Amino acid sequence: MNLELKHVNKSFGDNKVLTDISFKVESGRAFGFLGRNGAGKTTTMRIITDVLSADSGQVLVNGSPINHDEVNIGYLPEERGLYSNEKVFTQLYYFARLKGTDRRSALQNVRYWLDRFDLAKYKNRKLSTLSKGLRQKVQIISALLNDPDILVLDEPFSGLDPINAHELKLAVGEFIQNQKIVIFSSHLMSYVEEFCRDVCVIEEGRIILNGDLNEIKASMAEKKMLLNANNMGIWELKELLEAENLIYPDAVVREFKLLVRLTENVTKEDILEFMMLNQIDINCFSQYEPSLQDVFVSKVGVRE
Repeated sequence: MNLELKHVNKSFGDNKVLTDISFKVESGRAFGFLGRNGAGKTTTMRIITDVLSADSGQVLVNGSPINHDEVNIGYLPEERGLYSNEKVFTQLYYFARLKGTDRRSALQNVRYWLDRFDLAKYKNRKLSTLSKGLRQKVQIISALLNDPDILVLDEPFSGLDPINAHELKLAVGEFIQNQKIVIFSSHLMSYVEEFCRDVCVIEEGRIILNGDLNEIKASMAEKKMLLNANNMGIWELKELLEAENLIYPDAVVREFKLLVRLTENVTKEDILEFMMLNQIDINCFSQYEPSLQDVFVSKVGVRE
């Protein structure tokens, strides 16, 4: 199965919030959908889940317009929406039945997920009496119920303690292994990096990066190195390398190391030879390996 957005546009009045959004998500490959607050992530996810309609463009499943009566979608919104005066079990059972599950399967599914997230003892409690973390787990279960074909998670780890975050990671991993489509949006880049093979970055309603994460990292790392020396300061080393036109003048410091970009036709062997000839006592000489956070910052310009 695959999910594809083609040339999706959306405006609210005179405010254009999505412009020509196109990407494709394959089953069994988690898709990281990233962007700053207000970039258009939530609007896009609401269009996928049929909460909103696009002004133009298409949402396709296996090349055909999505039929929300046939495709089972689990959605965890960033702005959680539960009935605070309803009991936990009653509410989850209602959600399960609302999605078309028969009575017996709905009961089994609710019991399974309550046990898995250690919520069975709260099943007869009203949502309003639970802590924020417990309410978050109930919301997560509502998205996982009924074994959805497409799972859309918006900030899923918000409010979870480490134990429950680990349980959610296991559950999401199982959905990926079972060849489900998983769309994952989070400001916690380490979680996105752990799950997602493909990433898409949206900025001001436009896609500015889309592709295989490893390929994106490799492209970003090309001709970049981390250097420092035991017998020379970082800035002195920078000046020496710049004076020989071995690196560009945009080097920066990363964790007490100099992150440099080699000039055209210069190789890491040239850098090594220069440092040895100048009796520079090498402490660090390694290929730069960017994190997803580095990729994100390089595209949007700020850390969040």
